Amino acid sequence: MAKLILTNEVQGLGAAGDVVDVKNGYARNFLVPQGFAVPWSNGGQKQVEQIKNARLAKVQASAEDALALKASLEKSPITISVKAGKTGRLFGSVTRTSIVGAIVAAGITGVDKRAIEIPQAVKTVGESEALITIHEGVIATVKLAVVAEK
Repeated sequence: MAKLILTNEVQGLGAAGDVVDVKNGYARNFLVPQGFAVPWSNGGQKQVEQIKNARLAKVQASAEDALALKASLEKSPITISVKAGKTGRLFGSVTRTSIVGAIVAAGITGVDKRAIEIPQAVKTVGESEALITIHEGVIATVKLAVVAEK
């Protein structure tokens, strides 16, 4: 078994700064050559502390950014223009991609379409809501104003 210090997050193994024991071949053929890990040593403990401090600072900064993004998303409704019939029924429905497009058109960036959850399918013109997971524990409830294209 090889003892390594992870320098990047590895799915199913650990996060940056973790000390892990893996099989020699996995360490020699994948983790070390790809730059995901470095061999453990006594001097490497200092590197572990530096990586953990950097990760903690990054998480705190991204949490602050997430709260700012949540405030800007919840401040006013996002207007989505879609094709609709005379009765107000949409041709199709509002999708995650159309929501992201409307958010970008409103001048807000940093929203991933995979983080959007639409509780009720939006198939008519009017007001609706969508949930956007911005960061772990930070969920924005966005008001959608769906209007018919002219």
